[in-house]
Amino acid sequence: MHYSQYYPVDVINGPGTRVTLFVSGCEHQCKGCYNQSTWSPRNGSVFTQAMEDKIINDLNDPRIRRKGLSLSGGDPLYPSNLDCILKLVKRVKKECVGKNIWLWTGYTIEQLTPEQKRIMQYVDYLVDGKFEQQLSDPALKFRGSSNQRIITISPNERISGFIYSIEK
Repeated sequence: MHYSQYYPVDVINGPGTRVTLFVSGCEHQCKGCYNQSTWSPRNGSVFTQAMEDKIINDLNDPRIRRKGLSLSGGDPLYPSNLDCILKLVKRVKKECVGKNIWLWTGYTIEQLTPEQKRIMQYVDYLVDGKFEQQLSDPALKFRGSSNQRIITISPNERISGFIYSIEK
């Protein structure tokens, strides 16, 4: 996996002070996308173990009370990103107690593959759906167009499932 940007302190991409990773790779290529440089899965830097460790350390830094991790892109659920993203979100949930995870994807929750759904077991909030330029609304919180939904995810007891609710 490659990533285009990393922000150890971010107050734009999700509630509170966060750590934000913009990954590379997106098959949606939405018209009007503000982050077209992330479409190619090879753009940016290689995501290494050292980068993963930095994210964990930044999330646990007591000097800055971060609320959690934001994953955007590109698309964190792009097929070649899935293994790295799954490893990262599992580690965040294990080692960063009390931190939440927000994830933005162009897929809708109904379109997710079984491999993508495995990641949802560790995500707290999903912003789903492609950016639709004709539905763009700068007044929307944490999303670019009105078709995109903020979905609260609650882990289910079953290993393969999850429960979610969609914010209106």
